[in-house]
Amino acid sequence: MVIWVIGLSGSGKTTLAAEVVRLMRQAGRTVALLDGDAVREVFGNDLGHDMADRRRNADRLCQLSRFLHDQGINVVCAVLSVFEDSRDWNRANIRHYHEVFIDTPMETLVARDPKGLYARALRGEIADFPGVGLPFPVPRRPDLVITNDGDVSGLLAHAPALAELAG
Repeated sequence: MVIWVIGLSGSGKTTLAAEVVRLMRQAGRTVALLDGDAVREVFGNDLGHDMADRRRNADRLCQLSRFLHDQGINVVCAVLSVFEDSRDWNRANIRHYHEVFIDTPMETLVARDPKGLYARALRGEIADFPGVGLPFPVPRRPDLVITNDGDVSGLLAHAPALAELAG
């Protein structure tokens, strides 16, 4: 099973994914957590953030998720996922694929901004920042949409049901 957690920077993807993984491990399930930034690091930080490199990273995440899934390892992937065709590929090639979109209003993201990325992007210091200078296409057909405009407890309330998808 692959749970593909999508959202803009600061939306709570990694926070939710980490809690789902914790619950799955607590239940004795074999699971790998894939995070877009961590996968970049595993491959030697050989990619930038232009569209071509974002595409390469997306392809890596899709292929790695399928590779692990095919070996009986559950995968929870926290990823920006700006390419709809990558998600379409996952649906066509990963038998137990579940897509979760964390929908967080831009005002909330800008107010949270733990890394100061939105402030820098809004000042024009970061080009092609998703949600600011780079359009973020809302997923067409996620299996679950979570609105995350409150505190972290509301977001994490979804973790038990997601962890149970691995049955």
